[in-house]
Amino acid sequence: MPPGSTRPGHVVRGSAPRGLARLLVPLLIVTGYGLLARPRLLCWGATRAEAAGALPGDELVPKAGYRTTRAVTIAAPPDAVWPWLVQLGQGRAGFYTYDRLERLAGAAIHNVDHVVPELQQLAVGDVVPLSPVGGPTVARFEPNRLLVLHDRMDVRTARSLPISSSQPYTVHWTWAFVLRPVGDSATRLLLRASFVPRRRLAPLIPTLFEPAVFIMERGMLRGIRARATRAAVASAAPARPDVG
Repeated sequence: MPPGSTRPGHVVRGSAPRGLARLLVPLLIVTGYGLLARPRLLCWGATRAEAAGALPGDELVPKAGYRTTRAVTIAAPPDAVWPWLVQLGQGRAGFYTYDRLERLAGAAIHNVDHVVPELQQLAVGDVVPLSPVGGPTVARFEPNRLLVLHDRMDVRTARSLPISSSQPYTVHWTWAFVLRPVGDSATRLLLRASFVPRRRLAPLIPTLFEPAVFIMERGMLRGIRARATRAAVASAAPARPDVG
C-alpha cells in the first residue's frame, strides 16, 4: 500500500476527538465570557439602579450599541475628587492607570500623584488628549458634579474625526464622569461609556475592545480613588508642631 494510506474500514483513532476539542474550547471560552464575566465587567462596581438609570451625556449617543457603567465610592467629598478629573489627559496628568502597561503599549503617558494647579483650567470645547494625535472634546462641564467627553475616533489611527463623519472603522463614543455626594465626606464616582461603532467594527467590540477598556477604566477609577483619598487624609491630618 502507498505510504500514508489506510486499509479500507480502518479508522484513525483520536483525530475526531482532537478536532472536536479545537471547536469546543473556544466556544466554551466565548460562552463563559458572555454568560459569567461580561455582565460583571460591563457594570463593575455599579449597582443595578446606577447601571440602568439615565446619566448626563446619554443624549449625545442615544442609539448606543454598547454602554458600560462602572463606579467606586471615594472617602473624600466631590470638591476633593473633582481636581483629579479636570487634569486628565495625555501630556497632562495621565489617566492614573497602569504605568507599565502603558509603556509596553508605547503610550507616552505619565500619571501624576498630585493636583497640578496649572492643569485646573478646563472648559466646554477643550480637547482632552488620549494620545498625541487626538482625543475627545469636553461636551459638558459642571464643577464638582459632571464632566462629559465626546468623540468620534478612527480606531486604526486613534485620530479624532468630526462627530458627523461617516468614515468606516470609526467609533462614536462618550465618557461621562458623574460625582454624587455620599453624606458630607464621601463621593460616588460613576463612569459611563457609550459606543456606536460602524458596522464593520460591531462584532469586534465584545472580543477586542471590551476587555481592554475594562482594564483601563478599572485602573483609572482605582487610581482616582487612591489619590483623592490620600489627599483628603493628608489635608485632615493635624499639623505637626515645630520642634525648636
